[in-house]
Amino acid sequence: MEAAAAAGPPAPGPERLFDAHRLPSDGLLLLSLLLYAPVGLCLLLLRLFLGLHVFLVSCALPDSALRRFVVRVMCAVLGLLVRQSQPRQRGLRARVFIANHVTHFDHNVVNLLTSCNAPMLNGASGFMCWSRGFLEVGSTGSRAELLESLKAYSSHGGNPPLLLFPEEATTNGRVGLLRFSSWPFSILDVVQPVGLQVQRPFIAVSTADASWVTELLWTFFVPFTIYQVRWLPSVCRQPEETREELAVRVQELLALELGVVSTRVTAADKAEHLKRLRHSPPAPYVPVPHQPSAGRPQASPSLPATEDTRLMGMAQRVKEVLPHVPLAVIHKDLAQTNCVDATIANLLEGRVPFTPSEAEEEPSLLGPSVSNAQHPTSAPTAVQPQKVFSRSPEARHLSLQERKHALFDYARRRYTEKYGMTQSQGSR
Repeated sequence: MEAAAAAGPPAPGPERLFDAHRLPSDGLLLLSLLLYAPVGLCLLLLRLFLGLHVFLVSCALPDSALRRFVVRVMCAVLGLLVRQSQPRQRGLRARVFIANHVTHFDHNVVNLLTSCNAPMLNGASGFMCWSRGFLEVGSTGSRAELLESLKAYSSHGGNPPLLLFPEEATTNGRVGLLRFSSWPFSILDVVQPVGLQVQRPFIAVSTADASWVTELLWTFFVPFTIYQVRWLPSVCRQPEETREELAVRVQELLALELGVVSTRVTAADKAEHLKRLRHSPPAPYVPVPHQPSAGRPQASPSLPATEDTRLMGMAQRVKEVLPHVPLAVIHKDLAQTNCVDATIANLLEGRVPFTPSEAEEEPSLLGPSVSNAQHPTSAPTAVQPQKVFSRSPEARHLSLQERKHALFDYARRRYTEKYGMTQSQGSR
């Protein structure tokens, strides 16, 4: 992720790829949602009753164009509107669809347009798998067994195409795509990318930790949810192209079609982001007026007192680790990262330029010697900086790297000694 960020504009982090709050932050939208709430509750109760009939009809009718048309019309009554940019061309004969993942019902939406099956990779099997429209592929104890099952399924010409989501996790669909896994591209050499965009009024399309039941209830609550399906031309694997290269190429094509960026964030990064959110809850939710300018909100005097107190506490923790860094620089970077570890890394690796004052430089230079006297066994050997300015560029570069590593080791040790027990408990 750091290499990708250094190659061009900063890539969006996990906090921008996933929505943490369902309700809008705009005060006007929140007021409109409150006024709409009685109507939404009535729609929810009515659509729960109608949704049962849609489920029964979809189970009774065989898989055909008539069934897809009838179910699609009934889903429109439920507030689920599906549109496609251009119908899929049958002559391409792609038997593997590759789509981005936005909601828990993406496979159901694509199945309303063409016959396809999405395998259940994790979750309940049996009736729940079948009722949600997933394909149960049997034993998925390992990735090799899953691939063998999917290859055996695709080898039969009478089976519908496979619909796979290489992101392996949902996003908000507005900013970027997660890094595509390479295993879906090892089933067949020809895949067809499918771009999905979802819009709905009042509330976010999906949140990072919501279940499919919660998403279904919110879908029935809002007036409508619009799914836009974009069919892209089939992509063939080149003779010298690896699976990883093909995955990157398809990811770039989908990102260009959807108008988002292609990131290196993975599903594992999303799980780690959710873990941090649970152990470090954000500030209390306060609606703010709508601001037309895009970008992350900066720290300002209008923030609540609790937010200022929290930022001051985080800045003090960074100041204890890096005493030579001015507090103004720490506050500015914390307002963007909202994370002590990320701010320390930015300051140590030079991403945030600053000019330390002479009064604050003295403790940082004396810190290692004092710490060595208190902890002679755990403290690393301090590297003394050169006193004379060397004429050789190589010597000056080595001196800079030695000072940087010494400062990094010292800061990491101080942070571990002071907050190591807290971090170890939070990571469990």
